[in-house]
Amino acid sequence: MKKVYIIHGYTGHPDKNWFPWLKSELEKDGVDVNVLAMPNTDAPQYLEWLQHIQSQVVNPDENTYFVGHSLGCITILQYLNSLKDGIKIGGVVLVAGFSTPIHFTELNSFFDVPLDEDKIKNNAGKIVAINSDNDPHVPYWQAEELAKRFDLELVTIHNGQHLNAKAGYKEIPIVLEKLKMIFGLKVN
Repeated sequence: MKKVYIIHGYTGHPDKNWFPWLKSELEKDGVDVNVLAMPNTDAPQYLEWLQHIQSQVVNPDENTYFVGHSLGCITILQYLNSLKDGIKIGGVVLVAGFSTPIHFTELNSFFDVPLDEDKIKNNAGKIVAINSDNDPHVPYWQAEELAKRFDLELVTIHNGQHLNAKAGYKEIPIVLEKLKMIFGLKVN
């Protein structure tokens, strides 16, 4: 059975943004979905978030998938970075993601451990990034850098802001489409 873990971002919550919609859509296809409630979302700390994912994701394998939003993306990358050699997951969709510090200096602990690009690519299966070209928090050059650094597909949404509810996103069909493609399912 396919398992999807959705990781929200800074000040996020499992019931916000497009997470409930994505969970519902995936469950229609028999996918086991868990939208993790990350700890201390108003003052997140790298080690605490990493340990939370490690405690929730039991026996990750090629039927394990991740979807992250914003800070959830670097958290997923760090999780993949922490996996033992030989553990491979099915794939990842990063929404409004980044792999280098952004203007929120309070999040810099998430970059204390250097990312091993080769290890992450080997552990991740397929990675797709979806970013907006006018995100006020994640400049587009960071999306391009993320794509180049991890040799991943970058989907650009024009004028999507931070791809969250505040920007009008209660659903993001391209996230579901890319995840299904990673699953190997036909997309309508």
